[in-house]
Amino acid sequence: MAMNITHQIGALAGTPIHRESITTTTSESMATVSVAAVWRTPMPNPRSKIHKPYVVEQKSQPISPCRSPLLSGIRADLSVACRAFAMEEMTLETATEGAEERTYREGSGKEKKKGVPVYVMMPLDSVTMSNSVNRRKAMNASLQALKSAGVEGIMMDVWWGLVERDAPGVYNWGGYTELLEMAKRHGLKVQAVMSFHQCGGNVGDSCTIPLPKWVVEEIDQDPNLAYTDQWGRRNYEYISLGCDTIPVLKGRTPVQCYSDFMRAFRDNFKNLLGDTVVEIQVGMGPAGELRYPSYPEQNGTWKFPGIGAFQCYDKYMLSSLKAEAEKVGKPEWGSTGTDAGHYNNWPEDTQFFRKENGGWTSPYGEFFLNWYSQMLLDHGERIVSSAKTIFESTGVKISVKVAGIHWHYGTRSHAPELTAGYYNTRFRDGYIPIAQMLGRHGAIFNFTCIEMRDHEQPQDALCAPEKLVRQVALATQKTQVPLAGENALPRYDEYAHEQISLSASLNIDGNSGDREMCAFTYLRMNPHLFQDDNWRRFVALVKKMNEGKNAERCREQIEREAEHFVYISRPSVQEAAVALMH
Repeated sequence: MAMNITHQIGALAGTPIHRESITTTTSESMATVSVAAVWRTPMPNPRSKIHKPYVVEQKSQPISPCRSPLLSGIRADLSVACRAFAMEEMTLETATEGAEERTYREGSGKEKKKGVPVYVMMPLDSVTMSNSVNRRKAMNASLQALKSAGVEGIMMDVWWGLVERDAPGVYNWGGYTELLEMAKRHGLKVQAVMSFHQCGGNVGDSCTIPLPKWVVEEIDQDPNLAYTDQWGRRNYEYISLGCDTIPVLKGRTPVQCYSDFMRAFRDNFKNLLGDTVVEIQVGMGPAGELRYPSYPEQNGTWKFPGIGAFQCYDKYMLSSLKAEAEKVGKPEWGSTGTDAGHYNNWPEDTQFFRKENGGWTSPYGEFFLNWYSQMLLDHGERIVSSAKTIFESTGVKISVKVAGIHWHYGTRSHAPELTAGYYNTRFRDGYIPIAQMLGRHGAIFNFTCIEMRDHEQPQDALCAPEKLVRQVALATQKTQVPLAGENALPRYDEYAHEQISLSASLNIDGNSGDREMCAFTYLRMNPHLFQDDNWRRFVALVKKMNEGKNAERCREQIEREAEHFVYISRPSVQEAAVALMH
């Protein structure tokens, strides 16, 4: 799962509340409960490898200095977080509509509703290292709230490092079984992310979930299984795609391991596929995205808006480069490095990426970039092909996440995209080949950064997220591939929400037809989302997205309904807040 706030809905004491059991004599002054009292961090388990500092977490995307919309001073009010219990009773119409099938699954036999269904990302550590649901009661209350707000479903990371942690082929689905059943009970659909990467090392990764320990042991014995830069620095977030088809993991290839994991998921949850689990997002790299780990923030290696660095210097990648050079009759190209600068350089600081006579335009540069990007495409093709076969006839869609690398987009070389594996320059569209690859297998193109606007970014770094989103949307239109979106960073303001709505309607050059994104996933479920003003704006966003761009009613009317929806629930929510404390 790609391109992460990981504050959990804390340890709410109590069980799901029935309104009949709530006392009506409680003093109203007791209704508002401080976040410190109810969002308690559980006592650390000395054996747990998950470290969750209490900080606002961000999506695994680089952060721009000029876009820091986090409301850092906010303290969530439990009465708002628990609003769900009253909302459901007073919004039967909304619940009824939510029960209708608003799906983008083919072959469902039901009419597709207008609008863009909204999903919400779950906290990264929703399942603990001991394979149980983290903060179970709070999770239940939060799912109730999301459902009552008209949310279609949730997105959850299914971590390879948790499920197949101890031994190859031994899977423990414990916490996920409970979490999926919880989603089903609340009538929420699920986008399940097959997360084959390490959690930790990207922007906003506020907990650490390593790769399976038996995989780590193999990497310790052969460090070339890890992505490597030209200075010999290893990256352990994801196994190098250079050994995709080599049996380096206890007799299995990495792709076989990924396939076996997905097959085990299918077999274990077959009763939920196509009904509760409607989408499988297949992880293909760091942060779950189809890319190289070219901008690792861990240990201060990379900082925004650096160009990053190529990740092709492990022996398996170099062997492939050498073979490709010999194939085109240029064996000397198999050992030639690129003067591509360092992680935090800008394009014009380097010989390879500079505007005039840069190495990227030379015959060698074109050969190298073609090989580097094709290796990534082949990697994606192998895994998505396997996923398609495994989940065929189950009623679920397959999706792949692509990173929104928007900095230095205004330059000719688009250096940060090139180092990440997207061969996109001023003279070449690098997203059409990705869309074509996904289209061959009926997969969804999931793209990030749709909440960003060009003018919010550092202008000297020539950032252009809006232009990038338009380019990707156009590429998916040309190739007839469904497009889904995510916000890259947590945003609670109406300005960002408006941009999300605009991006979801795909107004490209004023000629978008009736096409909309097939889904939008909101980052992320956390205490800040349930703070009063943020929750109100989020509910309004969900209603706007559900209405669709061709809604007959005006946006002002939708917003008034959202305000009323939030307002009428307040008294009952206050009662529920007090009851939950006992």
